Amino acid sequence: MSPALKDVSALSADEAASELARLAREIALHDRHYYEQDAPKISDAAYDALRARNDAIEARFPDLVRPDSPSARVGAKPSGQFAEVVHAMPMLSLGNAFSEEDAADFAARVVKFLNLKEEPAFTAEPKIDGLAISLRYEDGVLVQAATRGDGRAGENVTANIRTLKDIPERLTGAAPGVLEVRGEVYMSHADFAALNERQAAAGRKTYMNPRNAAAGSLRQIDPAVTAQRRLRFFAYGWGELSAPLAATQFEALNRLKALGFPVNADLVRCPDVAAMLTHYRSLEARRAGLGYDIDGVVYKVDRLDWQARLGFVARAPRWAIAHKFSAEQAMTVLNAIDIQVGRTGALTPVAKLEPVTVGGVVVSNATLHNEDEIARKDIRIGDTVVIQRAGDVIPQVVEVVLERRPEGSAPFVFPKVCPCPLATPAEREVNPRTGERNVVRRCSGEFACPYQRKEHLKHFVSRKAFDIEGLGEKQMIAFHEAGEVKEPADIFTLEARNASGALVPPLQERDGWGERSAANLFAAIDARRTIALSRFINAMGVRHVGEETARLLARTYGDWPAFRAAAMAAAQPGSEAREAMLSIDGLGDTAVDALGRFFSEAHNGAALDRLLEQVTVKPEKVETQESPVTGKTVVFTGSLERFTRDEAKARAQSLGAKVAGAVSNNTDYLVAGPGAGSKLKKAQELGVQVLTEDEWLALIA
Repeated sequence: MSPALKDVSALSADEAASELARLAREIALHDRHYYEQDAPKISDAAYDALRARNDAIEARFPDLVRPDSPSARVGAKPSGQFAEVVHAMPMLSLGNAFSEEDAADFAARVVKFLNLKEEPAFTAEPKIDGLAISLRYEDGVLVQAATRGDGRAGENVTANIRTLKDIPERLTGAAPGVLEVRGEVYMSHADFAALNERQAAAGRKTYMNPRNAAAGSLRQIDPAVTAQRRLRFFAYGWGELSAPLAATQFEALNRLKALGFPVNADLVRCPDVAAMLTHYRSLEARRAGLGYDIDGVVYKVDRLDWQARLGFVARAPRWAIAHKFSAEQAMTVLNAIDIQVGRTGALTPVAKLEPVTVGGVVVSNATLHNEDEIARKDIRIGDTVVIQRAGDVIPQVVEVVLERRPEGSAPFVFPKVCPCPLATPAEREVNPRTGERNVVRRCSGEFACPYQRKEHLKHFVSRKAFDIEGLGEKQMIAFHEAGEVKEPADIFTLEARNASGALVPPLQERDGWGERSAANLFAAIDARRTIALSRFINAMGVRHVGEETARLLARTYGDWPAFRAAAMAAAQPGSEAREAMLSIDGLGDTAVDALGRFFSEAHNGAALDRLLEQVTVKPEKVETQESPVTGKTVVFTGSLERFTRDEAKARAQSLGAKVAGAVSNNTDYLVAGPGAGSKLKKAQELGVQVLTEDEWLALIA
């Protein structure tokens, strides 16, 4: 019997790996036939059988789960009729700078990380306000185009991209065998105005701004519609390469230009920060006359070998930053102040405004931050206020126009109770370390507060948590308000309750639902019955524990039982478990205290137990280079001379090591530079192996 026909329980590890590769290729092929071409080649039952076999093999061999696994794509299918494309290299976002000081600080961080004696050269180019696209060329021919999506996977828009005159089908000149070009699709002001005129004349919807128009045009199901709308493209970077383009960012972009890609004419190479800021001011002054929207300037370290050394933090590169333009402002009237309750109980005031256009976008809500900010600015209902979009994104109230204040207005009194039906007390916590009251007032009801329960459920199904296809914010709220989903475990019993008649009316008979959409939802829920540890930790919604902290914890503890035991034990002051958790580099008292409080609450533990009856948390799989320090715990101390502290940590983590901030019995190596003090002494007392910088470099070479 061939490996493809063997019972899953009889497969060897090599056979399983081979079959998972085959299934990934075959299922991806059928996905393209179904989602892109609307021409399936096999029946639904046959397709389901392929997926079921893939899932069964992965359940038995979790260490063999592939980066392109079909199971990773379930629940993250692209919208509309577009198939999903998993990027060979993630399409990361950029960190932001909102002032010249921020930009200078970015350059200083680069100098410090690389331990340079002088400022490095940077490139600077306009930040186009459009839609990020990745174009894949193989042997000089365009084979695939995908949107950014969530950074890990996007929508396949190849057919539509082929209609853009700016994007070559075949490259001119010698190019790497595999070349992924990253850039921005945008629409000029003139083309945007012409499109809206045509839309209005035909009685169809008009677009709010050129960026929305570009995104909507590129996502048309019919490529002929896209072809009628004049979309343009600028290349700004690359993804997967089979061979380097050049030694510097500037040279690489000029190489892309020679291959036939449009590169922005305002790309310059800056020898220092002063030149960067000069170019920024020039572009800001010329912004209105460019003929297309930009919202800032992107700076990148020019040398590509230095980019490689700098690497990434979270979902952004250390070697690049977006310097946003100053916010645009407008005046309007504040009609009301609403209090919204967030997932962690924070009471957030929101200004309800007379709608006003700011920077091409109609704004009717703006953040007021907190009660101290309202009091400091003396913001009152009925005031005329100045609004700006911070970083051209988040609307906020800048100031009150006092000469327009209506007579008889009264200062706003911030509520001392939650606006939920329970009217639970809302308090400002005291920071035990500083003795000062926090600026945020929080509802003390936690899960008893219906607003917090709803926000927790919305977070639970969000893209960075369980990411259940078809169960977005709108659907989650509907199930919650109907009393059908009160806690996460209820999501996984929906299908059984629907079949038993407990859901009235049955889901398939409700407005907006049908037999197929209900079946698709239940299948998507089933597909999330197995989830990675980092996603599960993030989905719990613990205050101060976000996506990156969840990944750090998952990487450190490996599996759910170990993490849960450590988190529960960390609730005890002075415990060994707490000290061990605090020694994790990047984790502080605030997050550890929050975990301790969460696991100390009996109702949280009970809710988790009910959830774990429905789902399986798989151990965290960390993609790193295999090395002599993989799985080892390393602490750096002293004044390192061969590399900076940040660079040393980043390199160790890329090799699979765990970097801790303090020495303990779990430490494998202490790398000590000159001036090492208490950590060196403790390591010697515990018998931890101590390495010099040269010995560390020899070990990881």
